[in-house]
Amino acid sequence: MADDKQAQAEPKRVRVDLAGQVAIVTGASQGIGRAIAETLAANGATVALVARSAGKLADVAAAIRAAGGVAEEFPCDVSKSADVQAVVDAIHANLGRIDILVNNAGVTRDTLLPRMSDEEWDEVLTTNLRGPFLFMRAASRPMMQQRYGRIVNVASVSGLIGNPGQSNYSASKAGLVGLTRTVAKELAGRKITVNAVAPGFIASDMTAALGPALLDEVKKRVPAKRLGEAWEIAEAVLFLAAPASGYITAQVLTIDGGLIG
Repeated sequence: MADDKQAQAEPKRVRVDLAGQVAIVTGASQGIGRAIAETLAANGATVALVARSAGKLADVAAAIRAAGGVAEEFPCDVSKSADVQAVVDAIHANLGRIDILVNNAGVTRDTLLPRMSDEEWDEVLTTNLRGPFLFMRAASRPMMQQRYGRIVNVASVSGLIGNPGQSNYSASKAGLVGLTRTVAKELAGRKITVNAVAPGFIASDMTAALGPALLDEVKKRVPAKRLGEAWEIAEAVLFLAAPASGYITAQVLTIDGGLIG
């Protein structure tokens, strides 16, 4: 009986046939990136896992393989142009094609503007905005040759409405929204879609660090009265990465429980 109740409580997940497709997921070693990688793999894609930590990537790859999926690790600093091009070339050579790119890698270095250092500004903009630019530039070339592709960028509600203490992060995510819409218009004629998802407050190690009291205040601000889950972001990415989503491009899907309306 307990198993029946648990099965009823678990949401029915979206199913998409991604068999034969290759997906790159950056920032795949933990959190939202890991959930996206696992979801794409569960729907048949071969997933190229990208992050700086080779050890964490190996753990994610092992979990995907144990669940019956296919994944390979490609450690990379997403801010370095030569490294990104080399990794994309290796993925294309090893796996034969590139169908899906999910730019999820990101960092935060939160502090108020008067206290923010040049290094804190540069690190966030370099990882969160330069990284997606480098990967889109590199991955779009094989996508254009095969005349098919799905690119999904993980932005944030902070890039849409701003957030005190996050001028660097908000600027990087606002820039990513602009980059998404521009590249979408450039690549639409080659049957490549480019969209973004903008998560709100999502349960993670980062939000857990806020502490119970502050998290309670956050939940009060969210009409849904809870934090989002990483798998909920992954499901939205899966939808935008699906072959059937070919007429959706240059869009930003906000996933925030109604926070910004």
